[in-house]
Amino acid sequence: MKEIRIHARAGQGAITTAMLLASAAFEENVYGLAFPHFGAERMGAPLNAYVRLDASPINVRTQVREPDYVLVQDSTLLRGVDVTVGLKPGGLVIVNDERKPEELGLRKGVRVITVPASRLATEFLGRADRASTAMLGALSGATGVIKLESLKKAVMNRFPGPVGEKNVQVLDRAFELASKASACLMA
Repeated sequence: MKEIRIHARAGQGAITTAMLLASAAFEENVYGLAFPHFGAERMGAPLNAYVRLDASPINVRTQVREPDYVLVQDSTLLRGVDVTVGLKPGGLVIVNDERKPEELGLRKGVRVITVPASRLATEFLGRADRASTAMLGALSGATGVIKLESLKKAVMNRFPGPVGEKNVQVLDRAFELASKASACLMA
């Protein structure tokens, strides 16, 4: 089973990110389970969403405490949240940020890549707060845990027409950037 934890702020699409990832898994005949964790949050409050992917039915319904992958949709969360808690050995953190991974101040021994997801969202969608598809493209490009084509189908099913087509462009570009990036091991 692969487990993904998503860190974001309310209103940034973390739940949509999780749902799209689970939907893409179904395209590959893989079981996917996506769910959020939040309280009575207001816009901008930190929240988590979780995804589990497995070839067998998924019976675990708890929060993801030991993720294989962590997506951080808002790098300002790094100042107050240890996004690496429980990360499995060899796991990967993907952060929406323009800086180099070593500039983020994450703990020693963590593998990290950065992707300019907000910039891509602005470029293709006109809104920096719509970085969800960029983060998914980066996840696919960096890990191969889900195929890019499956993500494209999930996006087009969720957002048919021009909005979906623009999101597919974001997926492609983020996938390309993450495929070329080398994960930086924090020293």
